[in-house]
Amino acid sequence: MAINKALDRIVGLAMLVLATTVFLYYTIWTLLLPFVDSKHPIQSFFPAPVWAIRIPVILLLLGGAVVGSFLSVVMIRSNRKKAAKARRIQAEAGKKGR
Repeated sequence: MAINKALDRIVGLAMLVLATTVFLYYTIWTLLLPFVDSKHPIQSFFPAPVWAIRIPVILLLLGGAVVGSFLSVVMIRSNRKKAAKARRIQAEAGKKGR
């Protein structure tokens, strides 16, 4: 039990460090780099500014597609279960009526 708790803390810390790093990188890229000269060496560490918009848009579209697909699958499976249950109940009612 203690091993799981320690592992959870390590994974949580790693996720926090990754999220903080991504946030700081993106913030520097979008908010500070436009004020830095285009010939400055720090510009080589960042993609073109147009990607500061493209990447989040692409990620949002992909995330929306994944969520929509998941919801569709859940709704289809739920509908199949309801239909099977209705058929079973109808079949049982048909047997009793005979």
